[in-house]
Amino acid sequence: MSFLKRLGFYLTGLAIGLIFLAFILNRKKAQFCYLPNCRVLKELRSKPLAYSDLLTRQLAQKQLDSSVVYSFFTDGDIDFGASDTKAKPCKTYVIENEIDEQEVLLTLENCDSLVIAKALEWQP
Repeated sequence: MSFLKRLGFYLTGLAIGLIFLAFILNRKKAQFCYLPNCRVLKELRSKPLAYSDLLTRQLAQKQLDSSVVYSFFTDGDIDFGASDTKAKPCKTYVIENEIDEQEVLLTLENCDSLVIAKALEWQP
């Protein structure tokens, strides 16, 4: 069997395998979070969310709704330098996101069974 024929068989099998793999992974909506930012945001999304009184007043004052807060969990970047990831019993995270072309920080606490959104801070 020649090299070109073996290469053709190999590429055919590889293409069929990739199609099956893409179908299986797409069907299960698999997410692979290997980086710290993605892992923490995925953990935060998996827990119930509670709002502090301060955050509720800030949202009402700026006429924003809860979808703004949820956008931090999908599009935000965690500032690990400003976060306290070793705090007990609840870790404190600062998440950066852009709202109406302005940088905004969300401070929250990640407890064992609950995430508490504390406050928004608009950056100049």
